[in-house]
Amino acid sequence: KLSAEKNEAGRSNVEKSNTEKKRGRYHNDYSPRYQAPYDIYEKAKLHMKKRRKEEKINGVIYDMSPSPNYQHGIVDGNIYSIIKSGLKGTLCLAFMENLDYKYHAQENNDYVIPDVMIICDRKHLKGGSYTGTPRFIVETLSPATALRDKTVKKELYQNAGVEEYWIISPRERAVEIYYLENGKYDLKYSYILQDDSEEEHYNADTVVTLKDFPKISMTLAEMFENVE
Repeated sequence: KLSAEKNEAGRSNVEKSNTEKKRGRYHNDYSPRYQAPYDIYEKAKLHMKKRRKEEKINGVIYDMSPSPNYQHGIVDGNIYSIIKSGLKGTLCLAFMENLDYKYHAQENNDYVIPDVMIICDRKHLKGGSYTGTPRFIVETLSPATALRDKTVKKELYQNAGVEEYWIISPRERAVEIYYLENGKYDLKYSYILQDDSEEEHYNADTVVTLKDFPKISMTLAEMFENVE
């Protein structure tokens, strides 16, 4: 009888030990609990990679992080809100920093992310990308992108047939407006905001109208509202 009780107790202890292992109470150097921190770290890296803003031009990837100065976003938001309101009731859509423009979709997977963009051919929208020809694009300069916006991307939009291209400098509160004429960009207007009404070249009330969208216009003051 005593021998039977010992055997029963031994089996009970083994079963208890196995149960504790399954529940995670018992662990050793090979326990799965030691893998958790590594898994969390890998997931965090993957999450940050997905959030990272990048562009791919001529096969070269450009990292656009970290985010530019807050004034960059203010200007984009000012222009975007006015354009979005003006497009109500039309087939056209405005996007702000959230749509990949695949400008050579039939040739490669290069893409850029314009700060503000108007598109009217919705059939070329798929997922988070667009493969048609934008009607209007704005690029707002930052120290990391200024040269590329004024050269490589300007030529890219020109060759793609984008009818109107604005280059904006929040720091200078300035805008250059290009129209596509005979396949080449021509600088039509260039403004630097002067909002001191006592100055000779005061121009805050100057109205800027989109070439292909005559009902959409804004003053320089509205364009650079809250940008000091």
